[in-house]
Amino acid sequence: MKVGWIKAKKDNKSFKIWKNLGLDVYEIEELDKVDNIISELIKEDYHTLVISNEVAGFSEDIIKLYKNMDNVNIIITPNNKY
Repeated sequence: MKVGWIKAKKDNKSFKIWKNLGLDVYEIEELDKVDNIISELIKEDYHTLVISNEVAGFSEDIIKLYKNMDNVNIIITPNNKY
């Protein structure tokens, strides 16, 4: 099971620990492209995605497509945590 973290590139605090540990933290410069990133990560067998609240607000597919998928867990966290 793969886990990925998604945050805005300008956000220097969110998921800093995970990034420093060498885990998969994806930084998005264009926040309106978040649905493309999520889709790509799911295709790469990521089963859990942790997304900062700021980035999640730009996704239209989080509720529409992913809420009923059994093999995908999306966790939305407040900014500047972890």
